[in-house]
Amino acid sequence: MTTKAETTTTTTTTTTASRSVARVVAGTRTLEGGGFSVRRPFPTRTLDHFDPFLLLDEMGPTNYPAGEAKGAPDHPHRGFETVTYLLAGAMEHRDSAGHAGKLTPGDVQWMTAGAGIVHSEMPERAFQQTGGLMHGFQIWVNLPRRDKLMTPRYQEIPAAKIPVGRSDDGKGVVRVIAGESYGAKAVVDTRTPIMLLHFELEPSARIVQAVPRDWNAFALVFGGSAVFGAESVRGADGDAVFFAGDADSVSFTAGERGAQVLFLAGVPLNEPVARYGPFVMNTRAELVQAVEDFEAGRLGSIPAEVR
Repeated sequence: MTTKAETTTTTTTTTTASRSVARVVAGTRTLEGGGFSVRRPFPTRTLDHFDPFLLLDEMGPTNYPAGEAKGAPDHPHRGFETVTYLLAGAMEHRDSAGHAGKLTPGDVQWMTAGAGIVHSEMPERAFQQTGGLMHGFQIWVNLPRRDKLMTPRYQEIPAAKIPVGRSDDGKGVVRVIAGESYGAKAVVDTRTPIMLLHFELEPSARIVQAVPRDWNAFALVFGGSAVFGAESVRGADGDAVFFAGDADSVSFTAGERGAQVLFLAGVPLNEPVARYGPFVMNTRAELVQAVEDFEAGRLGSIPAEVR
C-alpha cells in the first residue's frame, strides 16, 4: 500500500537531468465490450504489458446518436485493478456485490477486483436516451501476488475532489489522480506506488516531473503534440511515449497547439504475469481456478432487476 513516505518521492524537480525516450508506440483502434471503439497502445502482439500496467484504452471520443451508445455488459475480473477516468459523457457501474455508481465528466473510479467480481459499465440511462460525446480512459493495474485474492473494493473520486496543480511557467494544469505533482497530492490509495496524472498544456508549456529511477514511466498524448525526454522526441495525438530508466525525472514541452497528456508511472512488480481475458494471475493453475470459480458462480452475478 502506498505510504506517506513513498508518495513524497513523487514531487516535481528543477534538475536538468531527464530520462531519455526508449520507444514511441502508436495506439491502434479496436472494438471492446459491447462494441465501443478504443485506441490502445497496449496490450498488442508486440507489447503485452508495461509493468505494473496491463492495459491502457482511450475510449472514444465517440459521438453517439440517441439510443446507440455502447458499454461493457456483465463481465468478471480477478487479480488486478481497473481505473476508469471519464472526460465526457456519463456511465453507470454495477457489480455482483451490490455496488452501483455513476461517473460524470472528470470523475474517477478505482476498482480493486482482487479475489473477483462481476462488473458492468454501461452508458447512463439519460445519456443513452439523448446520445452525445463519450470519451475517457480505462487502465488496468496489476496487483502484487500478496493482493491477488484480497477483498474487492471501490474508490470513487468525483471531479471536484481530484487535486489540481499548476506548472512553474503557469501554462500547464495537472489533475493528480494518483501520486503527486506540482504541490498537489492524490486522495486515492494505491496498493503499490503509482502515478496517474492528466496534464492540460498550453502551447510551449514545460513540464518536469520527478520519477524515482526504478519506476517504469510512460506518457500518452491524446490531443495536440509535445516533445519528450532528453532528445526532444516528438509525440503526436495517439502516441504512447515510453521512457528509459536513466534519470530521476521526465520532461516534456507542449507543441504550438498545446497538448493533452496522460502520464503514468509505477514500481514494477517483477512477478510472473499469467493472463486470460479478464483474469490476471501469476500462474496458469491460478487462471484455471479463476475460470472454474466464475463458471461455478462463485464470483456472483448482477441481479436482473437492477440492470
